[in-house]
Amino acid sequence: MLYISQPSLSNAIREIEKETGITLFIRSRSGISLTQEGMEFLGYARQVLQQMELLEDKYIADVPQKTRFGVSTQHYTFTENAFVDLVKRFGQERYEFYFNETGTHQILEDVKNRISDLGVIYLSKENDTVLCKTMDDLQLRFEPLFSATPHVFLWKEHPLARRGGLRLADLQPFPRLNFVQGSYESAYYSEELFSTVPSPKQIRINDRGAIVNFMLGLNAYTISSGIFPRYLHGDNIIAVPLLEEEAIRIGYVINEKQELSELGRIYVDELLKYAPQT
Repeated sequence: MLYISQPSLSNAIREIEKETGITLFIRSRSGISLTQEGMEFLGYARQVLQQMELLEDKYIADVPQKTRFGVSTQHYTFTENAFVDLVKRFGQERYEFYFNETGTHQILEDVKNRISDLGVIYLSKENDTVLCKTMDDLQLRFEPLFSATPHVFLWKEHPLARRGGLRLADLQPFPRLNFVQGSYESAYYSEELFSTVPSPKQIRINDRGAIVNFMLGLNAYTISSGIFPRYLHGDNIIAVPLLEEEAIRIGYVINEKQELSELGRIYVDELLKYAPQT
């Protein structure tokens, strides 16, 4: 693909490793894989290559500059809607935008390795200590946007749907839906509050469309922010307040020494439009 021989490529990689004093790849009989340092190096290298493309577009190819921006986020509909608003507001003739709904730790990795400009997660009393330590280790910082009270998402015909508020004990007979977190399957990385509370029926999924279908077909529920509950199936899904002592602090994650780009500021402005009214 690079139109060079394999030995030439191997020599080039060894020269980079020698010059930087780090090991980029782990070599084995089955092939090679990136080290942690290699992933970080790749993030910086990706930025350099993107800047080169911008220079070539502007001064050599004589084409309009391509705008690039990426977001990694937990499975929130409002982050997707804000991204659509961003593209409509700023979309030019040439752009390359990236939007990734994924697990909590992968969001942090995406931002650390500069695959995404920023990530959207939440903090609570339950996960604050672990996630803040992880962000410190990855040299990331959390900037709060707004707080929301926890809600239970249910099918409108669910046996509990007409209650004015619910307790965790009320939910015990029904299947609980949690988003998959891959290798980091623990309560601290969970996208749902109160994941440390045992539930006799649990279903883990990785698709936001599936979560609605399971609510409709199984009387299942999930716990989330309650922001913009009318998604995918319109009025079929409702949000009922969860009457437990907890708050969801939603914010964005960015590299410690990095400031928001112009697009980043626009995206944050769009996110704030979905903040709960107080």
